[in-house]
Amino acid sequence: MSTTAPTLSHLDESGQVRMVDVIAKADTERVAVAAGSVRMNAQAYALLTAPGRGKGEVLNTARVAAILAAKRCAELIPLCHSLPLSFVGVEFSLDDGACRVDIRATCRTSYKTGVEMEAMTACSVAALTIYDMVKAADKGIVIEQVRLKYKAGGKSGEWRND
Repeated sequence: MSTTAPTLSHLDESGQVRMVDVIAKADTERVAVAAGSVRMNAQAYALLTAPGRGKGEVLNTARVAAILAAKRCAELIPLCHSLPLSFVGVEFSLDDGACRVDIRATCRTSYKTGVEMEAMTACSVAALTIYDMVKAADKGIVIEQVRLKYKAGGKSGEWRND
């Protein structure tokens, strides 16, 4: 168990904002998985999941938006590094009982820093895209539980949030 107190890596010794210098780090394979959900009322969910209706278009649009967002994460989050992503994958599962779309975004790279922010951004933008495409049927849609589920690579190794 480490006795070193945690620090905020994006603040220097005087408390000023800084981008973390990763030049001395080695490139390693890294992966991150984020998850989140979009919950809506039964009427909106029925429209989304009706056979031959919107599900394919909504989820495919959300998938493309998520991939684009992961690729542009450094433009959205001020202190993120631009990463050479080797993979971005987005999966959806439907929970009919809860009228919910569950999202899982996976990002991979071989670089000096992790892809947690890219996975979280992908998941968030997928959720926002679903919201945008379904909001005409439900103004009370809830985006919830966006979180990091897994990361591996780098000196901190593997981490899980089960």
